[in-house]
Amino acid sequence: MMYQVIVLFNGYSKQLEDGKSEANCSCTLIKGQEINIIVDTMTAWDRDKILTALRSHNVKPEEINYVVCTHSHADHIGEYQLNEDLKIIATPGHTSEDITLLIKNCRIINTDVNDVDGSQALQTYCVAIVGDLFEKEADIADPEIWKSVGKKELEKTQAKNRLMIIKSADYIVPGHGPMFKVTEDMIRQLESQL
Repeated sequence: MMYQVIVLFNGYSKQLEDGKSEANCSCTLIKGQEINIIVDTMTAWDRDKILTALRSHNVKPEEINYVVCTHSHADHIGEYQLNEDLKIIATPGHTSEDITLLIKNCRIINTDVNDVDGSQALQTYCVAIVGDLFEKEADIADPEIWKSVGKKELEKTQAKNRLMIIKSADYIVPGHGPMFKVTEDMIRQLESQL
């Protein structure tokens, strides 16, 4: 099968006078007869640019089969608030690129979760989807679980971000276990681990 590689936007990085840097990644369209792929979607503010570029190559968004992100830095995938109820935030710890999706005002459909029965499923909650910031619920009482699989140099950062997220959410979807309900005891345990 023959593919076309179309660089939609060339990436760049530059140092600014104030010591900060400015960057955006290259965004590439792989166009095939049966499969279309975008590699790296630039920053959160580049949506309209990408849509325009796709149209110029006769590709509709729904014709994209895969989105590949080479890594999770903000200039490659964006980290931002999608709307007032959906927010993507940086929560480094397990790796330096970790992110969390915080969903406010949502209903929980999964009835396997503790304390969610038919009546509570109609309430709204704040849920954090955290990747490996939390491996599983058991790593709250036993921090060696998450420490053993993370980066030693990021342990303090991960501990701070774990506490920030657990104070923000009603439920957490960890990277390697079922969703769990946040309790005051869990918050106290994480506070004592700082």
